Amino acid sequence: MDAQPPTGRIDIISDAICPWCYIGKRQLELALPMLAKDGLTFEVHWHPYQLNPDMPAEGVDRAEYRRQKFGDPERVRQMDERVKQAGAAVGLDIRHDLMLRTPNTIAAHRVIWLAGEEGVQDAVVEALFRGFFTEGKDIGDTATLAAIADANGLPAARVLAMLASDEGLDTVASQDEMARNAGINGVPSFIMKNHVLFSGAVPAEQMAEAFTRAWSILSRQAA
Repeated sequence: MDAQPPTGRIDIISDAICPWCYIGKRQLELALPMLAKDGLTFEVHWHPYQLNPDMPAEGVDRAEYRRQKFGDPERVRQMDERVKQAGAAVGLDIRHDLMLRTPNTIAAHRVIWLAGEEGVQDAVVEALFRGFFTEGKDIGDTATLAAIADANGLPAARVLAMLASDEGLDTVASQDEMARNAGINGVPSFIMKNHVLFSGAVPAEQMAEAFTRAWSILSRQAA
């Protein structure tokens, strides 16, 4: 028997170096089965947002960048501990000690876009998050991106060819700009039927409740 088509679609605005986006992905994965029990199934699509749009293309030393951005080392330590604990609560091992560089993420976003075109977006997004936050990989590096993609259903040669051209660049840039023009200034932001529902890695139960309520309201409005 053929699987039933999804009830609807959830769009997520995120950045590949945002830990709360990784944690939010886990919370969403816990929320989706809750929704399915009520007969609601959703496609999930990921869209770009650069937390550091002025980052040099080659990235920067992470420790120095954070020292300049946040100053107080104790504040940085507390921020990292909060992220680590939140990640651990959903089974993620966040390894700040392995993150040596803060990358420019425009290339990663182009890979995510291409993965969406090829039907392997979730796997690639997951691998990029894991690569950066758990394995300390430089996801601004072209060869690293190609290797991650290749291991998750997107051939390295295809990725390298795309990144050597302008393919996808205008699309990613315009989507990023669209999110900013819509007033989005925090990620992850979750969208249904062009309505921003909430931002942040909220608990799965709250996500499921918000999606259920929004689907009911928005479906009635469209009727």
